[in-house]
Amino acid sequence: MRHPSRRSDSPFGRIRDWIDHIAQGSPSRFAVVIFTGIIFLWTFLLSLPISSASGQVTPFHEALFTAVSTICVSGLVVVDMGAHWSMFGNAVVFIGMQVGAVGVLTLASIMGAVVTRRLGLRQRLMVASDQNPMRTHAGAVSESQAVRLGEIGAMIATVAISLVVIEAIIALMILPVFLSSGVSPLFAVWESFYYATSAFTNTGFTPNSAGLEPFQDNVWLLGCLSVAVFLGSLGFPVIFAFTRWFKTRQRASVHVKLTLITTVVLFVLGWGVITLLEYDNPETFGDLDAGMTFVQGGFLSAMTRSGGLSTIDIGALEPSTKLVIDMLMFVGGGSASTAGGIKVTTIAVLFLAAVAEARGATDIQVFRRRIPNDVLRLAVSVSLWGATIVAVSSVSLMHLAGADFQNALFESISAFATCGLSTGLSEQLPESGTYVLSATMWLGRVGTVTMAAALASSQRKQLYKMPEERIIVG
Repeated sequence: MRHPSRRSDSPFGRIRDWIDHIAQGSPSRFAVVIFTGIIFLWTFLLSLPISSASGQVTPFHEALFTAVSTICVSGLVVVDMGAHWSMFGNAVVFIGMQVGAVGVLTLASIMGAVVTRRLGLRQRLMVASDQNPMRTHAGAVSESQAVRLGEIGAMIATVAISLVVIEAIIALMILPVFLSSGVSPLFAVWESFYYATSAFTNTGFTPNSAGLEPFQDNVWLLGCLSVAVFLGSLGFPVIFAFTRWFKTRQRASVHVKLTLITTVVLFVLGWGVITLLEYDNPETFGDLDAGMTFVQGGFLSAMTRSGGLSTIDIGALEPSTKLVIDMLMFVGGGSASTAGGIKVTTIAVLFLAAVAEARGATDIQVFRRRIPNDVLRLAVSVSLWGATIVAVSSVSLMHLAGADFQNALFESISAFATCGLSTGLSEQLPESGTYVLSATMWLGRVGTVTMAAALASSQRKQLYKMPEERIIVG
């Protein structure tokens, strides 16, 4: 057995030792490097002539944008996904959606384990931090609120198995729809698995140019895709908690309860508000009967979790509806999920803090548990940084592309929240605008917590406190 301090003499061994050294020195920075490297690898693959249906080289900015949108599971496009890519290009996109769904830190830990041939403590800590960012931010956390280090192997297995099983079940459920649409059986199978993957990973790509518009009256298909998006947006820790509950009947943690309740509440509220605002809009729901209006409102609300699929022209929505969708997209889905946004637990903590302040309570309490102040500080930081990224992106798009404020804001939030719903602005952007949205998608998927940890070379501890002085707020 090779001693840990002894370096390998073979070229591969030296590369393995070098990667292991970087992973040990700064796991979060290593994760960002790995994630970004995969994006550039996919950019190279998509720029190859074999990837395009025409056999031509795809321009760099279009290949980069598609690669970022794929690996970040965003779903925004600058080319026609159904017509531009060849079978090879579509296969690259399909695999990229699976890769991106895993998560930044989890993906890096798997890559590190493959190279170093072991799932060591560093790799386990990276996965643990991906499932609960508080580990990166504040060190040790209550194990009842996180996946235990001893369960990381099972957690990774849950990620892989849930991707395969849930996507396969959804694909089989919607296969009859595509078989009956008149396409060949082979292409029907391909579309079924593509849509199932696109929905569960919350990407929102469509393999056909017409998208879901030909199936806008198919309640079964829309329902199945909504369920897939919902499951993907819950987060792998919640899915893992369900699998653990079936075995041990262990009580659900506060994180699981908050994620489920907040997700359902936002979905129902979005469903009701979108339906009320759009029921008389002749360009969206106005020509539908009451039942289909109800279905379409629910489907669009589900897609704001980060699904990105749509049966209508998003650009034709009422301005008030776009603003509601902006807010829902910005929140996004659950932590460590395939969805983006600031996460539903973040908005839940901020809401609970406001309620506690209104009641004059000194602690934030929910489900007979107290939420510590460092969680609140992190929630405020994530929200503030998210709003800053969206603001900078919106201003940049308004300046570079001449877009109006509402569409620039909508596209920026959709990119940051890796949602994929679009007013059509993305396909009309100049080259500089595609780079802006690419950076926004990257920042949204990497996550403000991961970025903060990656940019901090070391964690400093202050051994003294400054004198306290209260300022006037409000």
